[in-house]
Amino acid sequence: MKMIKTIACFTVLAFFSSAINAQAYNWESLKENQNLINVQAGFDYGVVAGVGYGYRIKSKIPMVLHGDYSFPAGKNLLDDFKTRVGATARLYDAGGLQVSADITGVFRRNENDMVRMVNFGSEMKAVAGYYRSGWLVAAEIGFDKAIVTHLKHSAVYKTSYPGVTDGWYIPTGGNFLYGVQGGFSFRKTDLYLKAGKTVMQDFKTTPLLPYYFEFGINRKF
Repeated sequence: MKMIKTIACFTVLAFFSSAINAQAYNWESLKENQNLINVQAGFDYGVVAGVGYGYRIKSKIPMVLHGDYSFPAGKNLLDDFKTRVGATARLYDAGGLQVSADITGVFRRNENDMVRMVNFGSEMKAVAGYYRSGWLVAAEIGFDKAIVTHLKHSAVYKTSYPGVTDGWYIPTGGNFLYGVQGGFSFRKTDLYLKAGKTVMQDFKTTPLLPYYFEFGINRKF
């Protein structure tokens, strides 16, 4: 029961930013061997902001390698954060109709008065929509999975639950997300908006605040 309570706490708190900091790309305005700097802010279990970098490599399948860092609003910005490294590839293109897929490795940290949680996980996402050089509109669906988590409980928690054990655990938590995105591109700048909903992997449970929203800017050079 003690462990269940802790894992439940992790599920609620550590999955901040499951949608925020997943960059949106307009493939029609993105050239090969081009760099991107991304900044974004929005709402996903709370107010979240992030920065990222991407690079479109020269390959048969259009692909962007990317990494990013995000954090929720608060006094101690280093207590809670999320980093991601991965790749996004365009898999289908026919007359502006395009489908892309993203796979990303995730490292995140969350700390509160009861426990410090460090997690390794993964994210997978598919995006399908209509793209032109100056604008885009698309739908997205994704899955955020916690693979393994290290828990270090505070002295306060151990006072109430003296039998609790620190260490690595394999949680069963995971979130699906689905939503829409749209954007405009001009010169070397992309502006985009994303909005959607999050539901846990049992398709029955939803977070207290299940909706997400993001505004982002890509600067290409």
